[in-house]
Amino acid sequence: MAKPLMIQGTMSNAGKSLLVAGLARVLVQDGVRVAPFKSQNMALNSFVTKDGCEMGRAQAMQAEAAGIEPDVAMNPILLKPEGARGSQVIVNGRATGTMPAREYFAYRRSLIPTIRAAYDTLAANCDVVLVEGAGSPAEINLQRDDIVNMGLARLLDAPVVLVGDIDPGGVFAQLYGTVALLDETDRTRVRGLVANKFRGDVSILKPGLRPLEELCGAPVLGVVPYLDIDVDDEDSLSSRLSSRGHDCILDVAVIRLPHLSNFTDFDPLMRHPAVGVRYVTQAEELGRPDLAILPGTKSTLADLSWLRSSGVAACVLALAGQGTPVLGICGGYQMLGERIDDPLAVEGGGSARGLGLLSVRTAFAAEKHLMQTEITLHPGTGAFSCWDGLVARGYEIHAGDTQIDDAPAASVREADGVLRPHGAVRGDVLGTYLHGLFDEDCVVDALVAQLLHRRGLPVAAARPASDARAYKERQYDKLADAVRASIDMDAVYRIIEQGA
Repeated sequence: MAKPLMIQGTMSNAGKSLLVAGLARVLVQDGVRVAPFKSQNMALNSFVTKDGCEMGRAQAMQAEAAGIEPDVAMNPILLKPEGARGSQVIVNGRATGTMPAREYFAYRRSLIPTIRAAYDTLAANCDVVLVEGAGSPAEINLQRDDIVNMGLARLLDAPVVLVGDIDPGGVFAQLYGTVALLDETDRTRVRGLVANKFRGDVSILKPGLRPLEELCGAPVLGVVPYLDIDVDDEDSLSSRLSSRGHDCILDVAVIRLPHLSNFTDFDPLMRHPAVGVRYVTQAEELGRPDLAILPGTKSTLADLSWLRSSGVAACVLALAGQGTPVLGICGGYQMLGERIDDPLAVEGGGSARGLGLLSVRTAFAAEKHLMQTEITLHPGTGAFSCWDGLVARGYEIHAGDTQIDDAPAASVREADGVLRPHGAVRGDVLGTYLHGLFDEDCVVDALVAQLLHRRGLPVAAARPASDARAYKERQYDKLADAVRASIDMDAVYRIIEQGA
């Protein structure tokens, strides 16, 4: 049975997810079998496993860092916010319904056996489980029936390393205040402290570390610098969403919908040196991009209403009319169609007229479509014709059944050999349900070359990006190097071995 080590934070966005990924990579390099685990995640960036289960994207990223296949046991509870309605509750990869916060807080204790069973599944097949907390254990209003921080540490009998974020300032107060707000039993579980995201000369910080250790009763294991590591982000706190795409040849505008989900779809585009990806929320920001993208969303009908009321819809329609390529992914694809109906009140009920750029109609169904998918693209003669014959691999997460009257944008070969249509295309407008469309280098490179050609620019200016998978591996190794250089790994191994 594996030994646990829990990483908790003084706040959201303290860097827990990245630190877990870094520690996982270090342990794997040292020959340790390791798996990530987060009992409950709240995020709109999700992933679909090979067996069709939905889990947090951050845990899929951590599994990738550990060199293992993502498994829904790594994140048995996923909450996907739906605005005022509450959050969709996903248990063991399947949606169980939408609950307001008060109802979920009353319900969550019943999930403890599910959490324990998921953890035990992982622990039976590895040496160490790296357990990630959520938010802060010092949220004393949430400590009763806690299943994500100290309540989980008690359940698993796990020692805790507490991480503070120095970037906004006040890291000493964060760490000491968090420890001080814990009860005495939980306080003894804190076996180490980490100051994260430090910029500058660490010697300036050192005079405060010894007093901090005395106040908290735990050693400082290290000061981790602010890291420029390019791996998948967990949620809307990502700095990527403030990207402006400066100084690049091509301009790609992604509409930042209020319930934007799976924005990691566009990370491969951001990595291409010829492409500037920017997220826009106002009509006047849209301008004349080389490509406009409507991304995925957790609340398609609500975001379609926002698209119209904000004036962004009118701008997208104007761009399409002027010949600007428009791409819709998942919920964005549904919005590009003629109509969306919600007869079962999956999103609260009702119907809405789409943007009408594609001849498709969507009706929401009770069951989500969750699958990993490989598509063969055949998008006709328009702006996306550069993809003809290319293969893209990713996954689908959608509640809608879409009737396609336009030409399909791609095809999928089912297990019985039968081809089914996927997505739709009309001229310079294309829609697809595939998350991960840009994960294949050939798809990115072909699109960049096409957009440059449409601008009358030499294709050589594209400077094709390196292999995406090799690039990711280098990022994880870079992360591991930073963790080794800044954290006392001998102390970490002792904490793992000694336990709580």
